[in-house]
Amino acid sequence: MKGIAVANAWFETVAIAQQRAQKRLPRSVYGAIVGGSQKGLTAADNLSAFDELGFAPHIAGLSNERTMAVTVMGQQLSMPVIMSPTGVQAVHPQGELGVARAAANRGVAMGLSSFGSRSVEEVCAVNSQVLFQMYWSGDRDTMIQRLQRAHSAGAKGIIVTLDWSFSDGRDWGSPWIPEKIDIKAAAKFAPQVLARPKWLWSFAKTLHLPDLAAPNMAPPGTKPPTFFGAYFEWMQSTLPTWQDIAWLRSQWDGPFMVKGVCRVDDAKRVVDLGATALSVSTHGGNNLDGTPAPIRNVSAIADAVGHDIEVLLDGGIRRGSDVVKALALGAKAVMIGRAYLWGLAANGQAGVENVLDVLRAGIDSCLLGLGKKDVSELNRDDIIAPANFFRSLGM
Repeated sequence: MKGIAVANAWFETVAIAQQRAQKRLPRSVYGAIVGGSQKGLTAADNLSAFDELGFAPHIAGLSNERTMAVTVMGQQLSMPVIMSPTGVQAVHPQGELGVARAAANRGVAMGLSSFGSRSVEEVCAVNSQVLFQMYWSGDRDTMIQRLQRAHSAGAKGIIVTLDWSFSDGRDWGSPWIPEKIDIKAAAKFAPQVLARPKWLWSFAKTLHLPDLAAPNMAPPGTKPPTFFGAYFEWMQSTLPTWQDIAWLRSQWDGPFMVKGVCRVDDAKRVVDLGATALSVSTHGGNNLDGTPAPIRNVSAIADAVGHDIEVLLDGGIRRGSDVVKALALGAKAVMIGRAYLWGLAANGQAGVENVLDVLRAGIDSCLLGLGKKDVSELNRDDIIAPANFFRSLGM
């Protein structure tokens, strides 16, 4: 019976993981993850744009052995995938620790959100390849303190996220999320939670409610703010200039990524400030709605700055073939967010490992069909794209 239970927990695609997550999570928790800003045009394009791309496979002379290992931001990765930082991971009690352990077991780096519910010290203790993510939030002294804390904990790099605007809301409505779990919130959430007994039981077994605090936004040893307290600090902070980002880069002696680039002119500025890497991203469709999907922009950005900086893509990755398309168009690696959250919701750490295994198998299958020995051999000749597919913003 135990073997049957394990077999039933396995899923063959990220789409199945998402279906299981939707069945398991309370409506508001699922809704907080799945949607984009305003009408959701960018969120939809992040996914559908990949469907417009095809492959040009070979049928003989294929490689019996294939390699997908890469080095990104100084980190040796078993495949060109990094866990993108995502906020409070209340989809499962293991949260960021489950994701970090899964990433370590599969040989990929872990991006930890400054809005995460687990401290950078806890996460670095279980994963030696942590990239700590920061927003431009608070004053400079506060940001230096966060950098120093991440360094002391063992973080290997910094991700500064600039691709999250103040959304005007979602056309279908945003789910209600409490500032903290108290009696009033519990009563309001009760109908949703009782409809998802497996999710409730997973937390009940730990004797802890979902944690909506943001421990990485407070000095160690002090009471952390709630997620919305941290969010309020960010909203009240003066928007950064390019000089501010250059200053932040100067405070970190190590790999440094700027996340959220959509334009070639912005990519060149990121190179000028001395960053190690940039991520072509729309924050999962939660930035300015109507922005083209990253897969449409990545080739123009890679052509312009790819020899000077590592170019990554973040947005819409759901299968190994998506990873291969991104690499063929110029990305060195991709970052995944919702994909691993679906796995975490479906089956905890094992579900995240399952997602990474699905992606690895898909990458390997594409390399086989395209006749490649190594992911570094992928190029634009491997891809079929309609004439109007690509966007060259800020040229």
